[in-house]
Amino acid sequence: MKGNVYSTIRQFRRHKFVLLMLLPAFTLTFLFNYFPLSGWVLAFTDYRLGRGMFSGEFTGFRFFKRFLFETSDFGYLLRNTLVMNISAVVVNLIVAIVFSIMLHELRLKGLSKTLQTVVFFPYFISWVIAYSVVWALFAVRSGAINQFLVESGVIQEGFNILGDPKYSWGLMIFLSMWKWTGYNSVIFLATISGIPQEEYEAAAIDGAGRFGLIYHVTFMNMLPTVAILLIMNSGWILSSNLEQFFIFTNSTNWQTMEVLDMYIYKFGLKNLNYSYATAVGILKTVVSIILVGLTNWGSKKLNGSSIF
Repeated sequence: MKGNVYSTIRQFRRHKFVLLMLLPAFTLTFLFNYFPLSGWVLAFTDYRLGRGMFSGEFTGFRFFKRFLFETSDFGYLLRNTLVMNISAVVVNLIVAIVFSIMLHELRLKGLSKTLQTVVFFPYFISWVIAYSVVWALFAVRSGAINQFLVESGVIQEGFNILGDPKYSWGLMIFLSMWKWTGYNSVIFLATISGIPQEEYEAAAIDGAGRFGLIYHVTFMNMLPTVAILLIMNSGWILSSNLEQFFIFTNSTNWQTMEVLDMYIYKFGLKNLNYSYATAVGILKTVVSIILVGLTNWGSKKLNGSSIF
């Protein structure tokens, strides 16, 4: 035991300058990610605005029970959140994998770089601009695509993409794919670039054709990266991009667009019910941690890839 302690102290002394360089990052992480967790006390007290954070009457798990058993909100919120987020993760990864392989197989490297830049560009576009683009294209009466389809006689009335609830899930999944495909493809292309050329040569000698090389060498070498991204994204299954849903949610489509983050925002910042909003946030966080652990365990069992 003493030997381990002394060894640890020696390691700290040996790497003290590296640890000092990391100190600002650790400090910022603690201040902005861990210190605010003290606010979780609000979920167990009846907090009132203007009072001290620890001055509320202790309520136990009352707000947790209200959300889970006393309201009808839990069902449709979980449905909307899971359907859109899981579908977005799966679609994003599949499209990014296919796009990355296509770029790698493309012989015209100049065209490959151009396509990569074009697909990566939406990642830098804010959701406000994205909404403006969708509005300009799909507004019921003034949208460019709707106008073209109506004037061509294809449809009699424009599609209400932004207002009709039946289009909400598809729209959010498509926009997520549009925005994140370029970013994910950069990660996969970095993985592909690290594959030794000898593996392709060995597979070719064994008789593998072009599609055989893609599957047995390129794709199989991408699987550990896919597993890591799945593990990381599993923690965000119950979390949504608040800016995206805040902008695209309106009074006509809220039943299919409202997700847990929008619900927490509504009760916390609009209705000032901080205790109830905090309780919902804690439930979301706890389930997300469990999902990360289960996904990491499953990935480690199936292909040996994990992050902890």
